[in-house]
Amino acid sequence: MLKLLTTLATAALATGMLATAAQANLPPLGQGLVLVPPVHYAQPRFKRGKIVAFAAAAAPGSIVIITKQNALYYVLGDGRAVKFKVATARPGFEWSGTHEVSLKTAWPDWRPPEQMRRRHPELPVFMEGGPQNPLGARAIYLGSSIYRIHGTNEPESIGKSASSGCIRMLNEDVKELYRHVRLGAMVMVI
Repeated sequence: MLKLLTTLATAALATGMLATAAQANLPPLGQGLVLVPPVHYAQPRFKRGKIVAFAAAAAPGSIVIITKQNALYYVLGDGRAVKFKVATARPGFEWSGTHEVSLKTAWPDWRPPEQMRRRHPELPVFMEGGPQNPLGARAIYLGSSIYRIHGTNEPESIGKSASSGCIRMLNEDVKELYRHVRLGAMVMVI
């Protein structure tokens, strides 16, 4: 039965392709024409983020962070994006700009910037990656800046303006984003 279904499907496909070739004034099969089946690209699966309508002039795979909304959008294209709630910079530490993703790290080490250590002398010079590290489970570095998109060990900060400039996500959310975002992707903070 399976062989019969396979044969029928193949015949139907070939007939459809021949009709299409004839209608397009293409040479018949076997005379220099190689038919390639259409490619259907699967939409990435997201379990944590919410797929929403998003009209932006950003390429698929880009990230747009709207600080006034405390929201990060991973652009899918076709007017859609995956939305995540994030923590953004608190007053006095806001910034905007465009960077490329330059590095991705799982359980990143942390070296607090000197200016942060001046404000908080109790901070260590270096902290090894792990559950106690403020950068959380993943970090996505933005160009050569000191900023990154990262997880957090302060989940209560999500949805607020709470950081010193970095974009914080819940650890499970940043793990999901990390799987999809590519090196060189554009990140716009507005």
